[in-house]
Amino acid sequence: MPLWRPMARLLIHGWSFAPSLLLFMTLLRPLALQAAEPQWQEFRSAHFTVVTDMGDKKGREIVVRFEQMRAVFEQLLSRKKVKMPVPLTIYALRDDKRFFQMAPLHNGQPISVPGFFVPGEDHQFIVLNGFEEEPWRAISHEFAHLMLNYNYPPTQAWFDEGFAEYFSSIRLDNKNIQMGSDPELGSPYHEDLLGNQTEVRNPPKSLTELLSGWVWLSLPDLFTMKHDTSSYQEGTHRTLFYAQSWMTMHYLLNKDKLSETGTYLGLVQLQHIPIEEAIQQAYGMSAAQLDKAVKDYFHSLTQLKQDQDAARNGNANGNRPQIVQFAAPLGADDVAIEAKELRQADAEAQLAEVMVRLPERREQGLKEIDRILALTDKNGQPVDNEIAHRALAWVHIEKKEFPQAAEELGNAAALNPNDVWNRYYLALLKYRTAQTKHEELQGLANMMIDLKVSIDWYPEFAEAYNMLAMGRIEGGGAASAMESIKQAIALSPRNEQYVFNLGQIQEGAKKWDAAQEIFERLKSSNNPQIAAAAKHQLDELPTVRKYGVSPSAPKRATQSSPFDELEQEAQKRAGQPDTRTPDKRPTQFAKGTLVRVDCSQAPSAILLVNIG
Repeated sequence: MPLWRPMARLLIHGWSFAPSLLLFMTLLRPLALQAAEPQWQEFRSAHFTVVTDMGDKKGREIVVRFEQMRAVFEQLLSRKKVKMPVPLTIYALRDDKRFFQMAPLHNGQPISVPGFFVPGEDHQFIVLNGFEEEPWRAISHEFAHLMLNYNYPPTQAWFDEGFAEYFSSIRLDNKNIQMGSDPELGSPYHEDLLGNQTEVRNPPKSLTELLSGWVWLSLPDLFTMKHDTSSYQEGTHRTLFYAQSWMTMHYLLNKDKLSETGTYLGLVQLQHIPIEEAIQQAYGMSAAQLDKAVKDYFHSLTQLKQDQDAARNGNANGNRPQIVQFAAPLGADDVAIEAKELRQADAEAQLAEVMVRLPERREQGLKEIDRILALTDKNGQPVDNEIAHRALAWVHIEKKEFPQAAEELGNAAALNPNDVWNRYYLALLKYRTAQTKHEELQGLANMMIDLKVSIDWYPEFAEAYNMLAMGRIEGGGAASAMESIKQAIALSPRNEQYVFNLGQIQEGAKKWDAAQEIFERLKSSNNPQIAAAAKHQLDELPTVRKYGVSPSAPKRATQSSPFDELEQEAQKRAGQPDTRTPDKRPTQFAKGTLVRVDCSQAPSAILLVNIG
């Protein structure tokens, strides 16, 4: 990732005004401030949602840039269609102070780059500092990983990191795409807010500098290196591993050897052919010959050396043309965008939702949610907020505080019974409760309905398919469960939890050999939790085959009806002294159609009534 620095703010001084003009400007100042207040807007294209307070023009530009990056990914890896199986929301903030107040911390300080990515199984976020130029470039490396994870089979570490580094050099405008220059090239000078430059002591080496040394890793060593990027927390990219991975992918992409690379990966990962033999078969040359070809290619890229020299002279991030240039696959006129205004409280609640998903910002995010829920209208009446309640529900689910999560989701659903997010999180609540308590899913029928609604709303929602599959196998529908879990895997082919669940479904369908094959493969996973779970399943498999049930199967309990729950709650209350103060709020009546009742989280009950 390149070094980013704040733009120098323009300071204007020495102006003088006539008294009458000064008075006129003073009188206009309150009106100008009022007109300049942020107007939050949401922009939607076919694939992206952008929420911003930067105005219509900037909001649309950001949507177009992400659509372009998606199209470039398709073009580079020859994908006919790419998927995004987890909903993604992008926030662009015009105030850099607000950005740094919610940005992740590094060594106790906010990160210096103008963008960050927050991963998640249910919702993922990108936050950009709109004060900086081209802030989307700050997350282009993570964006490449995101697209690879969902649209390319599992590969070796050098492939993923090399591609992500190559992609992170991207520069976009409405007509042209440029890429291929050193993405880690930075200036040895630091510029302050006044534009003064000071030399940086011991600046980090760029990838070009690292490759200009005498020592390179041998290709077999590079191809066997492990590098886990599942958490998107990678550390520095200025290492020989990143440099060689970048240049190897640079060579393979621009010498049109991606097909041979696919053959190589298949030989190594599926047929377990030794690396050097696989290189010979796939590329038609030995490992030493391929290694030499990559080095010769690097030395032929004279522009990298020219860029390095320019950086030493303090001109690292100029608009120098890059090595690879081609026409933009789409421009502003090719992207259909819908826009709508957002309430400021809703936009701020969404930003708080991002903060509670960052461990170091969670407390700050919770305080912001409390502030939002305490807002009142001009008459002093409380103004409730569905998004704030939903964010609190997510926190409670993460902390395994399931009754509190049910209450918050009930509050959110009461404010907006048609919001699909509330229905998805109600399903997630049931799923996580059953997992934690190691018992059967409660309210299974409602959960499956909610998941189907979620999939209708977002057809690529992999986690919804996964939960639907596990619900179906518990309900006895092995064939439909198999269909759902295969859909989840197709949407997110690198998710080993989905593959593990496929093994469990195969086991539930009494397809013992297929289940054993899956668990045998997963027991050597790099994910220690998946590996341990797979070994446990293999240990229990003989017992399951013999007796038809696992020793660690969820506890089976008779599910109480809503009337049983009410009677049990009444008996419980009858045995306790009533210390509550009478509720003196006026009774309100509503006439409508009862749409849905959910009593799975006793003693709470959620009723959805359509009064439209």
